Amino acid sequence: MSDAQSRSPTGSHSLSREHPARTGNGILMLLMSLALMVAGALAVFAQPDSPLNVVGGILLLSLGFILLCGLYALQPNEGMAILLFGDYRGTDRKTGLRWVLPWYSRKKISLRVRNLTSDKLKVNDRRGNPIEIAANVVWRVEDSAQALFDVDDFRAFVNIQVDTALRDMASHYAYDHGEDHELTLRADAEEVAARLREELVGRIAVAGVAIDEARIAHLAYAPEIAGAMLRRQQAEAILAARRLIVRGAVEMVETALQDLNSRGVVDLDEDRKAAMVSNLLVVLCADREAQPVVNTGTLYG
Repeated sequence: MSDAQSRSPTGSHSLSREHPARTGNGILMLLMSLALMVAGALAVFAQPDSPLNVVGGILLLSLGFILLCGLYALQPNEGMAILLFGDYRGTDRKTGLRWVLPWYSRKKISLRVRNLTSDKLKVNDRRGNPIEIAANVVWRVEDSAQALFDVDDFRAFVNIQVDTALRDMASHYAYDHGEDHELTLRADAEEVAARLREELVGRIAVAGVAIDEARIAHLAYAPEIAGAMLRRQQAEAILAARRLIVRGAVEMVETALQDLNSRGVVDLDEDRKAAMVSNLLVVLCADREAQPVVNTGTLYG
C-alpha cells in the first residue's frame, strides 16, 4: 500500500482506475448520420405510394437520428466517462466532436486546475492560543474514475478535507515565538505550506485529486486575544530595540575610552572612568536628547 493510500480517510484501496475509452470521430459519424437522414427523407418523399420505400426511409431516418444521439463535444482539459448500464468502460480525453454508441451513458468532468480558498477557521495552536486561519489550495482532478465513482461528491470532499487538514496542521505549530528553533505558523510559511500540502495529498488521494499548491491565506490571533498579543509583540519589539541600543552604546563608550587613552588627551583614574562611562551610557541610551552642562571649574572640581 502506498503512503497516500495508507493515509486516506477511508483507510482502503480505491476501487476505480481511469483508463482510455473506445470512442469514434464525431465528424465522420455526424456526416454519416446526416447522409442517412437525407437518404431516408428522399426515399419517403420520392415515392410516397410505395410502402417499401416509406418503411425503408423511416428506418434510415430513425437510424440517422439514433446515431446523432451518440455525439458529444469535449473542450481542452475535459473528460467524458463512458458507462454501459452502470459499468465503467473508460474515459475519453480527446478534444473536439466525439462519438460513442448511443446506449452508452456519459458523465462529463472538468480536468482544469481549480482554486479553493477555505473559510476562516478558529482553531487553537500548539500552545492553546485561539487563532484564525485559512488556506488557499490549487487542485485538479487527476483520475476521473476515482473522482466520479469512489467518493460521493469530489468537490465537497475536497472542501471538507482541506478544513480538516488545516485544523490538524495548525494544532502542531505555535502561532509565533517558537522555542529552540521551533517552526511557527507566522515565521516559517514555506515549511508550514509543505506540511499542509503533504497532509492534503494523503487525505484526498482516494478521490483521484492532485494538489499543485497549498498555502496559508489568512493567519491572525482570534479577536478576544488579539489586543493582548499585540501589546506583547510591541513590548518584545521595544526590548529588542533596547538591547541593540545598549550594545551599541557600550561599544561606543569602549571606543571613546580607548581613543582618549591612546592619544593621551586626558588621564582618568578608575573613579573618573566609571563616572564618564555612566554619563555616556545615560546620554546614549536616553529617549530624549541630553542637556549640556558647562563646567566652569576644573575637571575634578
